[in-house]
Amino acid sequence: MSDPSENRAGAISPKPSTSRFRGISDRALAWTFVAPTIVILLAINIFPLIWTIYLSFTNYRVNRPNRDVDFIGLRNYERILSDSDIWITMQATAHFLIWTIVLQVLIGFTLAYLINKKFKGNDLWTTIIVLPMMLSPAVVGNFWTFLYQPQIGLFNYVVGFLTGADPSSFSMIGEVALAPWAIVIVDTWMWTPFVMLICLAGLRSIPDSIYEAAECDRASKWRQFWTITIPMVLPFLMLAVLFRGIENFKMFDLVVQLTGGGPGSTTELTSINLKREAFEKWRTGYASAYAIILFVTVFGLASIYVKALNKVKER
Repeated sequence: MSDPSENRAGAISPKPSTSRFRGISDRALAWTFVAPTIVILLAINIFPLIWTIYLSFTNYRVNRPNRDVDFIGLRNYERILSDSDIWITMQATAHFLIWTIVLQVLIGFTLAYLINKKFKGNDLWTTIIVLPMMLSPAVVGNFWTFLYQPQIGLFNYVVGFLTGADPSSFSMIGEVALAPWAIVIVDTWMWTPFVMLICLAGLRSIPDSIYEAAECDRASKWRQFWTITIPMVLPFLMLAVLFRGIENFKMFDLVVQLTGGGPGSTTELTSINLKREAFEKWRTGYASAYAIILFVTVFGLASIYVKALNKVKER
C-alpha cells in the first residue's frame, strides 16, 4: 500500500517542460527557426533589388531632392543599349572574361594533372601553388603594380631578358595595347590555383579500376586521357568556368588597384563604369537600369550554362 505523502508529492511536482510545446506542430516549429533567416534575406537582398528596379524607371539622383524625381519609363534602358561607350565597356569586359577563363582552365587543369601524379614533394608544391589565391586582391594589385614598373619592375626585366628588349621601353599598365593583358596576367596568376583545386578533386574522384580495365583492353595513355579523364573531369571543369565567369564579370577591386580603368578607358570594365555612373556622376536611376541589365545578363547566361552542366552530369 503506497504512502499518502508520496502521492501528494507526485501531484505537486511540475510537469515536464516538453508539454509546453505539445500544441506546436512541426511546421510551426520549422517556421519559427526559418522566419529570421527569411526576414534577413528580404531586408538584404530582395528589397534592394525591388527598389533598384523601381529607381531604374526614374531620373532619380542621390544629390537631388526627392521632389525632382520623375517616372520616365524605359528611357534609361534605351539610352544604355544605344550608348556606344557602354558597348566598348562590354567589349573590354568580354576580352578580360574570355582570356582569363581560357588561361585559367588550361593552366589549372595542367597543374592538377601533374600534381595528381604521385611524386616526392607533392604536398609542398600544392601549397606553394595555392598561395596566390590566399592573398587579398588589394595586396595583389599593389604587388603587381610594383612588378609592372618600367624602371624598377621585375616583370619588365624578365621580359627584356627573354626577348632582348629594353625593360624601360614599355609599360604594361601605361600603354593601351598592353594594359588589358596586364590585368589578364594578374588575375590568371591569382585564380589559377582555384581552378586547379577543382580539377584536382575531379581527377581524384575517378576510380583506379577504370584505368586498370582500360589497360587490360590495351588502351594507350593518350586514349585513356581522351576517353576517361576528360569526360569524367568535364563537369568539374565546367563548374570552375561557371564560378570564375561570374566572379570575373563583376571584377572591380583588382582592376582599380592596377589600372583604375585606364589608360583612358581601355580597362574600364562594366563594374567600374557602373560605379562611376552611380557615385561620380550621381545618375542613380541610370545606374540602376545599368545594374539591372547586367544582372539579367549574368542570370540568363548562368541559367543556360547550368542547364548544359546538368546535361553533362547526366551522361
